[in-house]
Amino acid sequence: MMAIARPYRSVLYIPGSKDRALEKARDLPADAIIFDLEDAVAADEKGNARALLAETLASADYGSRAKIVRVNGLDTPWGRDDLAAFAGMAVDALLIPKVSSPADLDAVAALVPDLPLWAMMETALGMLNAAAIAAHPRLSGMVMGTNDLAKELGSRFRPDRLPLQAGLGLCLLAAKARGLVIIDGVYNAFKDDDGLRAECEQGRDMGFDGKTLIHPAQLAVANTAFAPSEAEVTLARRQIDAFAAAEQLGQGVAVVDGKIVENLHIVTARQTLAKAEAIAAMDAT
Repeated sequence: MMAIARPYRSVLYIPGSKDRALEKARDLPADAIIFDLEDAVAADEKGNARALLAETLASADYGSRAKIVRVNGLDTPWGRDDLAAFAGMAVDALLIPKVSSPADLDAVAALVPDLPLWAMMETALGMLNAAAIAAHPRLSGMVMGTNDLAKELGSRFRPDRLPLQAGLGLCLLAAKARGLVIIDGVYNAFKDDDGLRAECEQGRDMGFDGKTLIHPAQLAVANTAFAPSEAEVTLARRQIDAFAAAEQLGQGVAVVDGKIVENLHIVTARQTLAKAEAIAAMDAT
């Protein structure tokens, strides 16, 4: 399936309980914002955070940024009230934590009939059920919860993320098979630009659409890593032109820089140009 053109290079978590952070996020160069009512909010602040976020999203202008609300799970005292507060609101999606099976999405869908759902993929069972979860008719995106996944697996941190590759790969395959957005997990060392860049480039090369971020200082690195480079845009245009010229001659392949260009390469080239155009349009707003 063709990748979704809307950019999700940078997806920034913002605590739903922090008035100043909510205001600041309106001007940050993030492609999407996850307004978090779950991990980022203490138990005794859950109700206040819900009210503050609902009031903010009802009136604040976040421009072209996708607005995603991460609610608390239905297995908590706050989940049902979270869903009721945002069910009719103009947000782009509700992000459901710790989705381990399609039944977790069924329970939410029954209470919220009118909003797209995204799934946090952060449990071992969720990895094993990724294909079934991705096939849910209400699901439009997946977010990797790599910290929780590593905790459940008992794995150690490695720069190459080798212990997490099985889970990352299963979710990536599931999302791409269904044409869903899929966002890579966070990088915890928010002052380590080199480490963040390396992890962004790894996720990009695997096929993730973008990176979840925990600090505004990480935005520039993610936006650059997940955007087509000038060289990639130029190559895409040359491939399209060369293939069109070959077709005019009745040929099914072209050659660019000594490499065969077939129709499948043209599909990728057009996706590259569409993404670059979408990013340019977003940056202009």
